Amino acid sequence: QARLAESGGGLVQAGASLSVSCKPSGRTFSTYALGWFRQAPGKEREFVAAIKWISGDTVYADSVLGRFSISRDNAKNTVYLQMNSLKPEDTAVYYCASTPTLNIGMSSYTKPTLYDYWGRGTQVTVSS
Repeated sequence: QARLAESGGGLVQAGASLSVSCKPSGRTFSTYALGWFRQAPGKEREFVAAIKWISGDTVYADSVLGRFSISRDNAKNTVYLQMNSLKPEDTAVYYCASTPTLNIGMSSYTKPTLYDYWGRGTQVTVSS
């Protein structure tokens, strides 16, 4: 059974950097796309970034463009989300998700309904 395990969340001050990781297992994730979403208390889940495993193509939400970077390490079978210049409004539970759909434009990976497997999330808290 497919599984996604996030790790690396924590509490940091505004302006700091933090990296969260997602380690998939149970399916051939090299033929999938993986995305990061986040959900703050009282708010809907929102798209953060996504990457196609094979090509390395990426897409970002406007709110994190230039501050966050998504990448994958084939040897470690892990996807990373490097978060720089963190702001209090970045505080949320960060979720990793995967989808087998690859023959679409990168802008389509912003939709949570496209993803069929989700991790349990990791908390990121940014203090002011």
